[in-house]
Amino acid sequence: MALPWVMLSSPNMGAFVALVTLVCTAVSFVLTPFFSTLVDRHSRKKILVWVLAIQAITAFGIMLSYALGFASNWVLASAQLIFWVVSNLGWSANNAFTQENYDRHEYAALSGKQEVVVQGTTLLAGAVGVVLLESWAMQSFAMFAAVTSLLGMACYLLTPYRQKLRRPDALSFRRQLFESKTIYRNDPVFYSILLLSSLSYPVLTYLSKLVPIWFAEQGVSGRWFASYYLFFGVGSLVTGIFITRLLALSSLKNIMLAALALSALMLVGMSVFISPLFLLIFVAGFGFSNALNRIARINWMHIRIDVNQRGRADGLVALFSTLVQNLSYLLIAFLASRHIVQFGFVIAALVIVLATVTMYLLIGVNRRTEETSINKKVQMY
Repeated sequence: MALPWVMLSSPNMGAFVALVTLVCTAVSFVLTPFFSTLVDRHSRKKILVWVLAIQAITAFGIMLSYALGFASNWVLASAQLIFWVVSNLGWSANNAFTQENYDRHEYAALSGKQEVVVQGTTLLAGAVGVVLLESWAMQSFAMFAAVTSLLGMACYLLTPYRQKLRRPDALSFRRQLFESKTIYRNDPVFYSILLLSSLSYPVLTYLSKLVPIWFAEQGVSGRWFASYYLFFGVGSLVTGIFITRLLALSSLKNIMLAALALSALMLVGMSVFISPLFLLIFVAGFGFSNALNRIARINWMHIRIDVNQRGRADGLVALFSTLVQNLSYLLIAFLASRHIVQFGFVIAALVIVLATVTMYLLIGVNRRTEETSINKKVQMY
């Protein structure tokens, strides 16, 4: 998160940052089907350990490059690509690891703890990173990133693992890869709801690139950008603290709908009251609703999806969200080239409003389908 800000410190780098991110998402899109199948074939714990090891090696590589005088935006762009791609693999593996390693009654409480840890170590760390990069040398910051990755790797190594994944010896990698198509066809309404819910993630990453470009054009200091992540992180932390109570209020799909509607409201606020101060206020609410939506979706997937298909199910959602990310970065590049970045907030608000309405309609279809299925079972008995 802090690396784009460093690149934006050079003049006229808005379009470059947007295009670098576009490359990251394009590579992730191509690799997602292979990564998701990998998650369904191998130990999720080992995958997570390797992800963090690669991140640590990359951070050490940045430190060495700057120490030897090879400092450039291309080095930072390459590091962003590596971190981006392996982080997507780690996210999918972690979701499957949680479903596999814990019981259903533990999911809600565990989600709250994970959210607190995630916000404390990534989103808030991104804000701290922007501040540190304004006072530290890149070598020091890279060392800091490497150490945090190594600590995460140690935590996973020490975590007990109850592997439930079936051995895939009977199926080839290629066959499991192409099986992904049938997963969506078996329950299209369910997966369509998940896809609409997942739009909150590309909107989040879209804002994470749109906001620094807009701040840079307005001459806003890096501390405002750091505050952006801090406010977002605080909103997400509130969700993590109260998630057990929040998930008990209604069904998971209704909570997803309410959270997406709240996200739409926050984005409308950002587009209407466009100023650094109001942006921070609304992004705190967006952080709350985004985390609630994501946790409700992940828990619904824990309950509904077979543990042996979880990697590929997450892969389907990731493919959709990554495609939207690619389109959003093309949009940012266009807006930045035309110097009309502020209209990006309006477009994001319209997309989420439409997604909320569509999800409401699909949840109604899903409810009627479930009622019909229950009635048929009752008639059979």
